Amino acid sequence: MDSSALESSGKRPDHPSAWTWRRLLGFGIVATGVMVLLGDLYFWLAAQNPRVQDALLAGSLAAFATALGTVPVALSQTFSQRVSDSVMGFGAGVMLAASAFSLVIPGIAAAKAQGAGAWGAGGIVGGGILVGALLLLLLDRLVPHEHFVKGLEGPSARAMKRVWLFVLAITLHNLPEGMAIGVAFGGTDTLGAQALATGISIQDMPEGLVVAMALRGVGYRKLTAVGLGILSGLIEPIAAVFGAAAIGLSAGLLPWGLAMAAGAMLFVISHEIIPESHRQGHETCATVGLMLGFVVMMLLDTALS
Repeated sequence: MDSSALESSGKRPDHPSAWTWRRLLGFGIVATGVMVLLGDLYFWLAAQNPRVQDALLAGSLAAFATALGTVPVALSQTFSQRVSDSVMGFGAGVMLAASAFSLVIPGIAAAKAQGAGAWGAGGIVGGGILVGALLLLLLDRLVPHEHFVKGLEGPSARAMKRVWLFVLAITLHNLPEGMAIGVAFGGTDTLGAQALATGISIQDMPEGLVVAMALRGVGYRKLTAVGLGILSGLIEPIAAVFGAAAIGLSAGLLPWGLAMAAGAMLFVISHEIIPESHRQGHETCATVGLMLGFVVMMLLDTALS
């Protein structure tokens, strides 16, 4: 492929250039600005709402875990597709257990604590799960983005640069995770919220790795792949603050918030992560990873609660 074709496709060869250093400087400025803003927001929230402050800290740690996952790609490490699929399966297992043990079960308990009966609590949580999944489905349909599995989707998708389609797809993955952290910290079960945040952070490390690897696999430069992998996690502290603030407005929203976060996460697991981890014929490795991830998150949740 010649240089003009590479430029038109958004991909460039990996060699030092003025373009590379300009991008590196720009990324450094953006990252520094975001960290300063998050720091200012953290101290401001300390005087406003400690739960929202805790949610911001937990969401920021999850974003840091995503960034940490890109380190092997930054160091030019390569992984087989089998390893990549196993890691994705592990992440799916962590999210699946987090949905069950840190969101659905506490959501039912919260509904019962507010006076709902067994059927009423189950109905509230069941309805919330469906609403959360429906919201992600609507985002999936309305926002132009690109799946790693099915390619371009959404209105006017072909008119957008491919790199931003990837960013939008990654944002759809991380949004429910940040919301789940915020909703959990907005409740009264601090240990359960910490377990959920820990599990999501563990899941975010392989997710950051997979995102950077996927971008590298389709030809993007190492710097671009790593930078976008890091930026993809920044939605999580923002979503965490929003989720915790919403719960802080009304305790009655807690069971609905927990259930909707669970539904959104279940949608992502079924719609994206599992199909992606199976499409290269490594279903057994991905399934083993899922089982291990589920057990790890279950143990974290039960040990910390």
